[in-house]
Amino acid sequence: MSVPVARTPPSQFAHERLRAFDNYQCRSRRLGFSIAVIKRYSDDEGGSLGALIAYYAFFSLFPLLLVFVTALGFVVQGDAKARESVLHSALGQIPIIGAQLQSQAAPLKGSAIALTIGLVGSILAGLAVTGSTQNAFNKIWQIPRRRRFGFFAWRLRGLGLLGLLGVLTIVSTVAAGYAAGQTGGVIAVILGVAIALVANLLLFFIVFRLMTAEEIHTRDLLPGIVLAAVLWQILQHAGGIYVEHVIRHAKETSGLFAIVLGLLSWLYLGAQVLILAAEVNVVRARRLWPRRLFEDA
Repeated sequence: MSVPVARTPPSQFAHERLRAFDNYQCRSRRLGFSIAVIKRYSDDEGGSLGALIAYYAFFSLFPLLLVFVTALGFVVQGDAKARESVLHSALGQIPIIGAQLQSQAAPLKGSAIALTIGLVGSILAGLAVTGSTQNAFNKIWQIPRRRRFGFFAWRLRGLGLLGLLGVLTIVSTVAAGYAAGQTGGVIAVILGVAIALVANLLLFFIVFRLMTAEEIHTRDLLPGIVLAAVLWQILQHAGGIYVEHVIRHAKETSGLFAIVLGLLSWLYLGAQVLILAAEVNVVRARRLWPRRLFEDA
């Protein structure tokens, strides 16, 4: 009489395979680092932190655009050719809604009233974005509350960040507009991508340095800055693809819905890029890898 062979239950088999993968990822430097970043992101509730930043960014976007367009009106006032070049290059670089803004925008004219309204609205909404970003970075780096920026300090840093980003945006878009007008074909594409990448690197360097506690060394922020700049560049191109294949082929009513949905999705993904890049910095600077998938292993 033959003795039946004991079979491993499916749940135990899956558990053993997961244990084997856990041991492997702990031995693999790259995979272990990636999993440690993902686990850290989950532990810090990175999704919620990014969603709050995206929420405030959605309400601050249009006041900031009003200030941006009006400021450009003062800069290039009286030069019709420069005005058109900057209008199309600047607004065209705004993912999802750039094409719609180009088609609807009137010639740029400097308006003190519009600039004042836009400044007040953008400062209030912009400070909410910078405040939520600082809180996210403080949580990610586990900065004790007593060592965080005070009531006035974080607001001054927020105002400084908004001002620097505004100047950087104007300079980069004006440069991109003139560069695009001087060259053509592949050279223009390469030059535009290069300018955008340099601008993104400078953008995220400013964001990470001003929004992170002073006790964190700048060298510990550099990997996340590079990662955020590259991923942001990809998001910008993805926004252009979304417009080309979805919005331009949608009907009038569904097209408006597609614009709002696309803009919200783009802002949310952009905020998640910011949080993920910060987690990369923390895991690398504090050597928080490898981390086991099963804490009791």
